[in-house]
Amino acid sequence: MNAIRQAKTAYGPGANSIKTPRGAEYETLARVTMHLKNAQDRGPEGFAELVAALHDNRRLWTILASDVADHNNPLPPQLRARIVYLAEFTQLHSQAVLNRTANADPLIEINSTVMSGLRNRGAAL
Repeated sequence: MNAIRQAKTAYGPGANSIKTPRGAEYETLARVTMHLKNAQDRGPEGFAELVAALHDNRRLWTILASDVADHNNPLPPQLRARIVYLAEFTQLHSQAVLNRTANADPLIEINSTVMSGLRNRGAAL
């Protein structure tokens, strides 16, 4: 009986599913993007939350750029170059948002476009 209970716990509803790298990237982008959008939608009262969301987004793009900089990365060189460019843009535009001279809309749009590419298994960059 104990084995059946363990199997239900391990494989039943609510059990952790196995995530593909693409799925994990999508989920991370979705979480960070939602955080950016929610913080921005709060207006001036959400600035502290926006700062935290920008930090998370910058960290994510730094990781993505580091990953594609590895010469063993299997993505095509042109796609890898685009990801590096987007990471650089993200860093610069985030600073403008922090300086209150821009909003986070372009960052949200970039993340959403990449998520669409991941979901459709295409290279949307």
